[in-house]
Amino acid sequence: MNLVIEKLQSGASLYLKNLNNITQEMQIEILKRDKLDYVFQSLAVIAVLPVLFIEILKNWAISNFSFTNSFYNGKLGLIMQIAIVVLTFVSYVLVRKVKDTTANNDMKNSQNPWQQKLYKIPFVKKIVDLFIPKKGTKQNRELTKLLKDAASKDKIEWIYVSKITLVIAVFFVSLFLIGQLHNISVKYIYETPTADFNLISMSEKDEKKAMKQTELENEFLDMFRGKTDTTKDEIRLKVKYDKDFKESTDEEIDAVVDSVYTKLQTINSEYLKWFEVLIAMALSILGYMAPTWMLYFQRVLRKLEMEDEVMQYQTIILMLMKIERVNVEMILEWLERYANIFKEPISKCVNNYEAGAYEALEELKNDVTYPQLITIVESLQAAVEKIPIKEAFDELDTEREYYQEKRKASNERLISRKGMIGKVIGFAPMIVLFVGYLIVPLVGIGLMSMTSMFGTMGSMM
Repeated sequence: MNLVIEKLQSGASLYLKNLNNITQEMQIEILKRDKLDYVFQSLAVIAVLPVLFIEILKNWAISNFSFTNSFYNGKLGLIMQIAIVVLTFVSYVLVRKVKDTTANNDMKNSQNPWQQKLYKIPFVKKIVDLFIPKKGTKQNRELTKLLKDAASKDKIEWIYVSKITLVIAVFFVSLFLIGQLHNISVKYIYETPTADFNLISMSEKDEKKAMKQTELENEFLDMFRGKTDTTKDEIRLKVKYDKDFKESTDEEIDAVVDSVYTKLQTINSEYLKWFEVLIAMALSILGYMAPTWMLYFQRVLRKLEMEDEVMQYQTIILMLMKIERVNVEMILEWLERYANIFKEPISKCVNNYEAGAYEALEELKNDVTYPQLITIVESLQAAVEKIPIKEAFDELDTEREYYQEKRKASNERLISRKGMIGKVIGFAPMIVLFVGYLIVPLVGIGLMSMTSMFGTMGSMM
């Protein structure tokens, strides 16, 4: 290999000098990965922890503040639980994405993923092809560019298989969860103690009395459940002649009738409504967009690593530039081997090189937008027609220590940015759990209960 050709320069072996450069590069890369592992070692766990604390916080809040029972065992409580679980899953995936972007995971998802297996089914293929934008269209070009910018090896058809699968899954899961919300509301009415007062806490004796009242009213709810045209007079007739209310006064009977009628109205309204189907459809649209949003997220992360990759190119060029038989094409081939973010445009340049070296490099310069890489390409263009490679990249050798320090500073910035993004994403579920699921319900429901209690006391005076 050319790299093992020794050439004495300034009393030093070129081979040993390049070997030293490689060693330094490996040390810098290992140090960067070790620091990333340290920063992210607990974030994935922190992102998952809220799921484990949902029931613990719920039971603690209900046992210490009984007035929160209506929230935690009602619709809003279940909605918050679902939101926390979904947010936890998304946060965990994104934290792993932020941490693992330095690793090349292309091979594991480019062989035969589940999307490809589904796409091979003729019926599925026909459906997916209806959604895939035609070649040559603006949408097709934009998605192709997005895949390249995100350094993703997914194919367009795989993206659309994921989109359609998520649409179907999210729609039916949403309908199922909406149905569960209705069931929980009905169950809460049947199992919640009924009292004609609203206190922040209730004694055990009062709670047993209220539960007994609920059981009595449940009998009438079963009689009229599903009958949407039920009137208060029909309920009063049943209550008046019931054995449990024979000795009750008219005021007590009216109170029971009002309570049963109010509960009945709620129960009979707990069914799947048209706007809830629209909500499920809206959520399924979000599912449809999720794969594209993930590509945008990956593209943002890749941009953070552009500086680091270009500095790796500079190290490769520094090791090759003083070897006698090295030319621009060989340098491009070596860059292509180690490229990740810019692999596509560099590969294109290598393929077009024989048709015209300067023109191929000019096209590469137009394909990339990162200033430091454009500077390297311009130096390669100068080496093609005007000056030797050694002179074109002379500053890399004379300012080697500067570029090493710059590389270290770049890695520190990369780790800092990734750490900040990771912490925001990783701690989001925990913040939502404590603020949205514990503090806000305690404060909000507590204030509402106190307001209602003072209003009741004021009306009695």
